[in-house]
Amino acid sequence: MATDLHTAAPGGTLAERPKVFGLFSMVLFSVSAILVADTVATSAAIGVQGIGFWIILGLLFFIPYGFVTAELGSAWPDEGGIYVWVKEAFGPGWGTVTSWMYWVNVALWAPSVFVLFVGAIGVAFNVTIAPLWQAVIVIAMVWAIVGVGILPLSWTKSIPNLSAALKVIVLVGLGVMGVVFAIKHGTANSFSASQWVPAWNTDSLSFLPIIIYSYMGFELMSSAGGAIKNPKRDVPKMIIVAGAAILAVYCFATFGVLAATKTADVSIVTGIVDALKLMFHDVFGGATWLFDIVVVALLFTFFGNMVTWSIGANQTISATGLDDTAPGVFGHVNKRFGTPDYAFVLMGLIATGITVLAYALDPNQASVFWTLFALSSIVFLIPYLLMFPALLVLRRKFPDKPRPYTVPGGKAGAWIVTILCETGIVLTLFLFFYFPVEGTSKGIFWAITGGGTAISLFIGWWLYWQASRKNDARLKPQPTDA
Repeated sequence: MATDLHTAAPGGTLAERPKVFGLFSMVLFSVSAILVADTVATSAAIGVQGIGFWIILGLLFFIPYGFVTAELGSAWPDEGGIYVWVKEAFGPGWGTVTSWMYWVNVALWAPSVFVLFVGAIGVAFNVTIAPLWQAVIVIAMVWAIVGVGILPLSWTKSIPNLSAALKVIVLVGLGVMGVVFAIKHGTANSFSASQWVPAWNTDSLSFLPIIIYSYMGFELMSSAGGAIKNPKRDVPKMIIVAGAAILAVYCFATFGVLAATKTADVSIVTGIVDALKLMFHDVFGGATWLFDIVVVALLFTFFGNMVTWSIGANQTISATGLDDTAPGVFGHVNKRFGTPDYAFVLMGLIATGITVLAYALDPNQASVFWTLFALSSIVFLIPYLLMFPALLVLRRKFPDKPRPYTVPGGKAGAWIVTILCETGIVLTLFLFFYFPVEGTSKGIFWAITGGGTAISLFIGWWLYWQASRKNDARLKPQPTDA
């Protein structure tokens, strides 16, 4: 996600943003938000059919999803993005719950990303890290993104941009080395046409949610919708260009992993580093110094990706605080830096607590990763259950609202993309909850994912109720002396 988002003006209002986003900057924006390195290994664990899944879901979900966010973002380019769309469609209560779920997901997701961070360090540098120290490193990285997030965007904007560039370089490089490895030795897996066809069995479906999850993030661009120069002309082009680039990089990186590593040997935690290590040894004769540089770059992409999403999520939740639809702590703006500092600190506290709980219940690295990842993904995807039908509701409620860009195909096109996207989210939520990773206690997995989701929903409504109660008391006429 690019960081030309919103800056706080004096008094907690939002400074007006200039029209700065042309087609090229919009493509970079979306690539930065959506392309992630930490899920490539998990998609590769499906095998070569994973590439087929990338392509099919890219056409049936990713592109329709881009159309929906393009229309909503160009028509309502306000601070808060998805929160504003849901609030306008379904009311402030659901808007606040949506914003809360969207925000808290990052607090739940960050530990799982940094579990991969720790796993990559262990494999790359041949060190064994005890579970206690794994948890310490994860928590330290969480507070690093909190510290960076509180700083002014003008200081930190280079982190997401550099991370986006490094993600492309590392993932494309992974694919290129896979090609070289295949030319020298052949591929570790068969890439015949029949292997690309999805099997649609239990084993493959258990990993299917990763692909849909990896496509999410188009709405972050809409946080800066008012800064797009020509949305009617450039948004559809951006969707095609960015969507094709992201799909191509994901497929190419997945090929790289599978060219050198048999499907059965792909680890969901360390798969990328395992493949890089093997291919560097073969292609570059070891070249440990270059391998170390690439690993450091990969580790930075994990950090940069979480900085990107934490900025976007905290900008969204801060809008609820500024609107008084949730306790004003979320909208508190640091007087010096103009950032939602309290929201960042709360995010750090929640991430720390969930990290301690996960490692205490099951210190197995793969189990910790998948349990935290599944919980954060379920919480993250629930707001989309409202975002996609919001397209239809807002067309009905505000038919005369200027829409610089509209989903092609008129009413039928809007219904088709809504149904496709809603079906994808419902299926993904079911599969995330139904399939714990092999070796994980189902009781612990369902307790954390189910209980964590229920608690998150409850807190979202409680926050709205508390704010509404205070607002009612404030607006209630005060008795006057006779």
